[in-house]
Amino acid sequence: MRRFITSLHNLARRKWPQRLLAALFWLAVWQIAAVLAGREIVLVPPWRVAVRLTELARTAAFWQSVGFTLARIAGGFALASLCGVALASLSAWKGWIHALARPFISLVQSTPVASFTIIALIWVRASSLSVLVSFLMSLPIFYTGTLEGIRRVDGRLLEMARLFEVPRARQIAAIYAPGVRSYLLSAATGALGIAWKAGVSAEVIGLPSGSIGQRLQQAKLFLETADLFAWTAVIVILSASMEALLRRAAGKGGGTR
Repeated sequence: MRRFITSLHNLARRKWPQRLLAALFWLAVWQIAAVLAGREIVLVPPWRVAVRLTELARTAAFWQSVGFTLARIAGGFALASLCGVALASLSAWKGWIHALARPFISLVQSTPVASFTIIALIWVRASSLSVLVSFLMSLPIFYTGTLEGIRRVDGRLLEMARLFEVPRARQIAAIYAPGVRSYLLSAATGALGIAWKAGVSAEVIGLPSGSIGQRLQQAKLFLETADLFAWTAVIVILSASMEALLRRAAGKGGGTR
């Protein structure tokens, strides 16, 4: 009996059983809510979504839509990471650059996604809309996270590096990079979720042909609730997968010295 209790205790301390149990709990809540709703047009049960997702995954159009949206949102996210880190580094180096960048960053943070999307439709084609919107929505997160990380770097280490005339490149690699890494990872995970939400929202408004956003809008118009939930599940899976890859890459990068 004692061994059984100890095994349960050890199992509870692991993360994956807790996550599995939490997922099963919410799936059960979803199933009960669907039964109480009584109509699939209102709320589809989880098993029906899984069946529909399997059916969609067997078609070439499904993977074309996934590739279309994934490439554009990943591109906007990557571009935002490069520009955000570069701009934050320049802002930390020169105060006047931060003074110039801050109004733009504040403007982007406070402007609704729908407003940006409608304005952006004047400038770019619908097929490029999700790249621009995901870039704009992710940029402030990378900027503020990187800038905060740079400002939190231990000043005593920097003073010692200057005292011993350590080259600037070596300071960046040995002091700034380790100090900023955790802030940058936090910013990247937050920006990734925003990029997917903003990018797909932009596609729903702009309706680029062959995108996930277009599939969502079509499912809504034709009251195909199972398709609506299935495509939403695809978005969640893609976003979670990218986040897992990001964390794994950051973990490997942090382990190498």
